[in-house]
Amino acid sequence: MRLGGDSLSLLAAAGALMAVAGFLAAVFRGAALQLVYPLGIVAAACALTAHAAVLFGLEVSTARLPLGVSGTGLCFRLDVLSAFFGVIINIGVIAACIYGLGLDRRSELTGRVEPFFAAFVIAMNAVLVADDAFAFLFSWELMSLASWALVVSRHEDPLSRQAGHLYLVMAAFGTAALLFAFGAMAGAAGGMAFDDIRGAKLTAATAGIVLGTALIGAGSKAGVMPLHAWLPLAHPAAPSHVSALMSGVMTKVAIYGLIRIVFDLLGAQQQWWWALPFILLGALTAVHGLLQAVLDQDLKRVLAYSTIENIGVILVGLGFAIAFKTSGIPGAAAIAMAAALLHALNHSWFKSLLFFGAGAVLHSTGSRDFERFGGLIHRMPQTAVFFLIGAFAISAMPPLNGFVSEWLLFQAVLAGPAFPEPILRFLAPAIGAMLAFSAALAAACFVRAFGMTFLGRARSNEAAEAHEAPLAARIAMGLLAALCVAGGVLGGVLVSVIAPVLDMTVGARLPVPANAPTPWALVPFDVARSVYDAPIIALFVVASSAMTMVIVPWFFERRTRRSAAWDCGYPEPSVLTQYSASSFAQPLRRMFGSVAMGATEKIDMPAPGDMRAARLEVTMTDYLWRWFYETPAAFVLAISERLNIVQFLSIRLYLVAMFATLVILLVVTAGVM
Repeated sequence: MRLGGDSLSLLAAAGALMAVAGFLAAVFRGAALQLVYPLGIVAAACALTAHAAVLFGLEVSTARLPLGVSGTGLCFRLDVLSAFFGVIINIGVIAACIYGLGLDRRSELTGRVEPFFAAFVIAMNAVLVADDAFAFLFSWELMSLASWALVVSRHEDPLSRQAGHLYLVMAAFGTAALLFAFGAMAGAAGGMAFDDIRGAKLTAATAGIVLGTALIGAGSKAGVMPLHAWLPLAHPAAPSHVSALMSGVMTKVAIYGLIRIVFDLLGAQQQWWWALPFILLGALTAVHGLLQAVLDQDLKRVLAYSTIENIGVILVGLGFAIAFKTSGIPGAAAIAMAAALLHALNHSWFKSLLFFGAGAVLHSTGSRDFERFGGLIHRMPQTAVFFLIGAFAISAMPPLNGFVSEWLLFQAVLAGPAFPEPILRFLAPAIGAMLAFSAALAAACFVRAFGMTFLGRARSNEAAEAHEAPLAARIAMGLLAALCVAGGVLGGVLVSVIAPVLDMTVGARLPVPANAPTPWALVPFDVARSVYDAPIIALFVVASSAMTMVIVPWFFERRTRRSAAWDCGYPEPSVLTQYSASSFAQPLRRMFGSVAMGATEKIDMPAPGDMRAARLEVTMTDYLWRWFYETPAAFVLAISERLNIVQFLSIRLYLVAMFATLVILLVVTAGVM
């Protein structure tokens, strides 16, 4: 056994502490369940320290254990790429554990959650440090099984069982694809260690097959279209702090796996056309995810669809990084890769924040339906402020963190005319337009989400009697909200932090011009072309907002007057006169829903004088579900029913079938020989 440096040893100690917490919770239950989250905070803090030490100190830790595949063993390695994603994971784990401290001990703290929560955290960290195919796939499968157990923790709910079944099928499919990818990379020599795979020379066809299977395997876990079907079902079914980890963190483990294979293990064999599936799938995933989100009625499902969109944005960044790197434009490749990495980091913060906010609303009202919310800003003011920060961040509003990564990505898109390949020059502006469209949809989606949830009047008794989230939940949300603000203001600092990762993946860094306006300014190419100075923008936003809040009431409205809401002259006290989530989304549904999702409206309007209520019925069809899942499943079911007759053959027919099979095999063998 060969051990590595202090960072890997500290990470191993953190994993052992988390394993002890999970073991105690599984065996003793009761009070031991409450130990998982405090010990989880300590373990994640230790793991975060280990990853940060590697990321900032450029230390590479390695270890080898005499287990696993014969001749290879279990290999572990902690480098700057795994350290960056380790920072993402463990910040999310700390926030989730803080949120977990405030869970209702009677209804939300169960023996079906805490032990698997610990296993889930261990598995995600183990994927990052795996340095051979066996350790990677073992950790990947452990992550899938632990998260599946968390999805079905409320197994008495039929929707939870349905989500768990689909998630398990997709996880098995993704793992099989990754197994094929690693097998192809190992080749006939069978070297399973990553060092052996890096040194292998693959043919162009084999490398292309590995790329495709890696996209399928990691993309199914990340939620890339059309492999996203499990995500809108599984994320709402899981407990809210688990949903935050699955959406904000686990999908980044999938992105890590994709980067590890494409930019590290196959880095020397990249071709320019490898960028095409990333760019095209990413853009389509982004637009489709937000079209679904802006029309859905379930708060947690809206956030799940939004995750699909953000994964698409990250995929586009990776695609442009491949395209620029293989085209010999290292500066633009660094910008595209920085955009992808920063968006992975930023999404983990604001999406976890939004899922915590959704969990607080669910805890307070018992519902996820927009039509049963309204007016919660008066009863949950702190949660509303935190959710609003997350909504601004995910809508890419400056000076918050979501703007930084998307702005960098658009800078990479604007460098598209430098591509030597005509198809890439053609695609760059088209992809930029699709990204701009998805950004507009994101803003509309979260105006709708925040407005329907927190503004207006309560649409149900539960919303009218709602209460603020527990203190622990508010602390977790406040921590992530502060990171969203800091990540936006200090975007230039974050770019300098990930510089070693950029060196490793694309072999270049962003320039550091001497004539930048401030030390915190972000300059992708040069000062003459573009500059983003977040502190100046933040100062302007704060100053203008403060002046507006002071000057407008002072000069134009000395007294504050409360009155009934304007009702267009018809005094109707019913809350049904408010805008609903469906009515807010109606223009977008009519413009895009009929094409993208086959949305149809059926209106039952009473004749004049008829006092019965009018009815509007909207139906939508998920074409991707129908084409990629429903139709193949129906085909397999039909074939299996036809073949079911085989179970009822006589002994004579069974013997004839066996003899015929033997003859066919002998003929085939003789032909091969």
